[in-house]
Amino acid sequence: MLPTLSPWGTIAYFKLNREYIARVLCENRKRPDLHCDGKCYLAKKLKQQKEKQDKETSEKVHNTPVIQLFTPQPYSYSFEPETVEFREPVRFFHQLLFYSAPVGKLLRPPRR
Repeated sequence: MLPTLSPWGTIAYFKLNREYIARVLCENRKRPDLHCDGKCYLAKKLKQQKEKQDKETSEKVHNTPVIQLFTPQPYSYSFEPETVEFREPVRFFHQLLFYSAPVGKLLRPPRR
């Protein structure tokens, strides 16, 4: 926040010391017909501050450490079914059990 307030400080300094700046520091003090009144000095100071701020910002950007949060890993995808190797032979036992209900006894016509 301080660099953003810096131009305001320069402008306040210029407003408070306008007579001194116009009389001593102004580049056009010997040419009063231009009515510069120190505005050239103010423009020069504001430009210097802007360049300094830009330089500091670029240095901060260059000196900022880069933290890599994601490291890409090579992935390989295969859509073929994987083969399963068994150490012992697999034996499947399938036993068919036939069950016949006593349908013959239940489905007889009634006797008269």
